[in-house]
Amino acid sequence: MAEISSASAKSDRGFLTPSGRGLFGWIFSTDHKRIGLLYLYAILTFFMVGVFLGFLIRLELIAPGRTIVNAQTYNALFTLHGVIMIFLFIIPVVPAILGNLVMPIQIGARDVAFPRLNLLSWWIYVIGSMMALASLFGGGGPPDTGWTFYVPFSTEATTTNVTMAASAVFVLGFSSILTGVNFITTIHRLRAPGVTWFRLTLFTWALYATAWIQILAGPILAITVALIVVERVFGTGMFDPLKGGDPLMYQHLFWIYSHPAVYIMILPGMGIISDIIPTFSRKPIFGYWAIAVSSLAIAFAGSLVWSHHMFTSGMSDMAVFVFSLLTFLVAIPSAVKVFNWVATMYKGSISLDPPMLYALAFIVQFLIGGLTGLVIGSAGTDIHVHDTYFIVGHFHYVMFGGAAFAFFGGLHFWLPKFFGRMYNKKIATWAWGIMVVGFNMLYFPMLILGLQGMPRRYFDYLSRYQPLNVLSTVGSWILVTGLILMFVNLFRGLLRGPEAGNSPWDARTLEWTISSPPPHENFEEIPVVDTYPYDYS
Repeated sequence: MAEISSASAKSDRGFLTPSGRGLFGWIFSTDHKRIGLLYLYAILTFFMVGVFLGFLIRLELIAPGRTIVNAQTYNALFTLHGVIMIFLFIIPVVPAILGNLVMPIQIGARDVAFPRLNLLSWWIYVIGSMMALASLFGGGGPPDTGWTFYVPFSTEATTTNVTMAASAVFVLGFSSILTGVNFITTIHRLRAPGVTWFRLTLFTWALYATAWIQILAGPILAITVALIVVERVFGTGMFDPLKGGDPLMYQHLFWIYSHPAVYIMILPGMGIISDIIPTFSRKPIFGYWAIAVSSLAIAFAGSLVWSHHMFTSGMSDMAVFVFSLLTFLVAIPSAVKVFNWVATMYKGSISLDPPMLYALAFIVQFLIGGLTGLVIGSAGTDIHVHDTYFIVGHFHYVMFGGAAFAFFGGLHFWLPKFFGRMYNKKIATWAWGIMVVGFNMLYFPMLILGLQGMPRRYFDYLSRYQPLNVLSTVGSWILVTGLILMFVNLFRGLLRGPEAGNSPWDARTLEWTISSPPPHENFEEIPVVDTYPYDYS
């Protein structure tokens, strides 16, 4: 792909050049790159809060009985940890940050289709986040229901501030929906000449599939949490059997959204990995068409399997069979991706730079998360491990070991492009190694604890579970150490590191053909593309 001339010659800092309006020049900017960085700063702030709460949870569980907090505070800790990590971090993190930064440039556009709507989605995210924080200080104290807000506990049994927390989730859902609308329109309407559907990057394909889930599943979440608020405020009895309601209806509504939401979390990460691996293997991606189509297949099939979360709630044998079968089928397109990533690396000239290391960790940890997911998808084994620490371990292997590690790989891959400076690669490698050790020491013992029968969300436990809990807690200390080292190295390098150049990784997709940092409108002239995006021939 030929180098594209850009307007950045007028300014060596591109879109980062001060606009003369200071802070207001950022928080009211409609430049997709500035909005991506606004999301970066906001989301990482909440991520650090969520990590701190998780650290406290593990510290409490280092020994049986009370150690640092009482039972009620513990319930609030795991609820807030879940709400922050799910709704404020892992769902928006890749589309809102890297999607905003990278996707418009990858398709040869100057911006997203609706720049003002893009800014509004960030403001809605901030408002929803502030509402979530306000729930800590409302009447009755922080919510203690868990991030799922299961009824009847969230509607009748608790006096904590569930109403404000549910309202915050309602607001945050609109930010996700607006982002999805914007991305789909952008990909359909603003592709540069020559960027056909099968010349899109695989990261863009993943964002496209994710955006459809955001649009179609997001309103279901909004309706569900709105019903909780209505139930608590007006006592309508929608989920109360004494008033003709059905608590299982809540579970169906919640998981009809929340299982597709798992793919909102993981699909963009898969897209990141699909861009990183060919770059550092110096080979075209193996099976481009299969990976692209598998993203859409995951989005579609993942919307049909919600009831495997409800095998223990009482279902007909036919329903159990159907949802178990669908759960196993959804593993096929995920396996296609893993096979093609490994095939791309086969006989490649592999360079173990930090982004590639995170991609390799993603593959291994995601495989563990996926295979343990099949244990849950089979009704016979799910009944044994349901609501045990096996579920906690599985979920974190997919979400943290998969989606979050992919995001960290994406930060190491693309942030030098947008700041124009490079971090210390040796320190980044050390941070990666510490995080991999800490992560697996933290979450693998949970899989064993779950098989042994330790229930999740319990403040106390039997003494026979203590050795593995100690190992898990020590793992949390190591993981936090790696996270701190990674972020300090990243931001120190991006502020004062050496110049990165236009394409420090010799990547072949469109964003690497313009200057670093990119100019305000990305391209002086809209490029004409005539090559495949991963052309290393």
